[in-house]
Amino acid sequence: MDERHKQELFEEVRSLCESKAEEFAMLGYDNVKAEDVWECVSSAYKQVPAMHQLVNDILSLKVTKYMNWLMIQMYKNS
Repeated sequence: MDERHKQELFEEVRSLCESKAEEFAMLGYDNVKAEDVWECVSSAYKQVPAMHQLVNDILSLKVTKYMNWLMIQMYKNS
């Protein structure tokens, strides 16, 4: 999936990502942003997914999966 498609999809589901980031903030993870949620979810896709799959993946994202993804990203970037 190229960057243009990723950005277009993000604009369509931005409010869901913001909602998930707010949910994480209520659980004590204050530094999570909508863009972080999007990067976590979209990193699993090679091709453009169906909208219902994308919405489901965002809404069902758990803190543990997000934290595992974040830890892997930190190791990759160091």
